[in-house]
Amino acid sequence: MATRKRKIRKLRGSRTVGWGQIGQHRKSGMKGGVGKAGLHKHKWSWTVVYAPDYFGKNGFYSLSTHRKSKKWINVGELELLYERQQEKKVVNGMPLLDLTSMGYDKLLGKGKVNKAFSIVVGKFTNKAKESIESVGGKISEAPIEG
Repeated sequence: MATRKRKIRKLRGSRTVGWGQIGQHRKSGMKGGVGKAGLHKHKWSWTVVYAPDYFGKNGFYSLSTHRKSKKWINVGELELLYERQQEKKVVNGMPLLDLTSMGYDKLLGKGKVNKAFSIVVGKFTNKAKESIESVGGKISEAPIEG
């Protein structure tokens, strides 16, 4: 067909170019919406054929099994912790602090300690060990319960 006989040539300058009222065949109205619009409504047949797994659940990621709360304490807070303790125990002349039974997982080395303590804890840093032993204290690892 010759170009001069094509519909687009005949309708040049007609504002709507054969698509009825103003605004038809523009933007996204002709396509049935933008993006994923209508996949559960008027584009359902397309969804069934081309994207059957688009809707529905695909397993889950449990945060409770991956996020575990850890509780730490610094060396500088040990004296205050011992003062607040209701049952005060003494082992080999040193006050005993069983941090694992109190719910602490690890002893960190921030702060200073002036009193010699006998400490039982699951994990501790090298700095915490140095500061406890420098005042004559003793630190030991508790058995970690899985």
